[in-house]
Amino acid sequence: MLKKVVVIGPESTGKSTLSEALASHFSCPWVPEFARPYIDALERPYHYEDLLQIAKGQVQLEEMKSANAHSLLICDTDLHVIQVWSQHKYGKVDDWILEQIKSRTYDLYLLTDIDIPWQEDPQREYPEPGMRQYFFNIFHRLVASKGIPYEKISGTLSQRMERAIEVIEKNIGI
Repeated sequence: MLKKVVVIGPESTGKSTLSEALASHFSCPWVPEFARPYIDALERPYHYEDLLQIAKGQVQLEEMKSANAHSLLICDTDLHVIQVWSQHKYGKVDDWILEQIKSRTYDLYLLTDIDIPWQEDPQREYPEPGMRQYFFNIFHRLVASKGIPYEKISGTLSQRMERAIEVIEKNIGI
């Protein structure tokens, strides 16, 4: 039975780095963030309507990676990130995204802390410490309300890896 671990958190908190490193450690596939290449390919700023296309691409990518996974899949984000972003930036969330969130299941969330320095990137929008904390609090409330195991992951990359491996082995049985 395939177990899915989602690495989730605010911008610039090491989600992609941690996801890729965990997949390498456990020799399993990982689902990269679909939004990054999608937005990179746009020749304009993204709009509300783009978030639905990003969500559909994320789901499709996750399904494709799931088909090649045996016991574990690491997901660098899930649709909750698009939900939070859409609600914050546009004050609304597409119904398709909300329905997908209800129907998709995961086994563990790793919530990345804001304790690492902000790294500038053209796709990132909120470097201010107060906004980083604001989004962290939203994600913390979100994962805490899911009723499945979650763990806050803090520290250096090696500390994060050590803790994440421990939490995955404990909760997933890998």
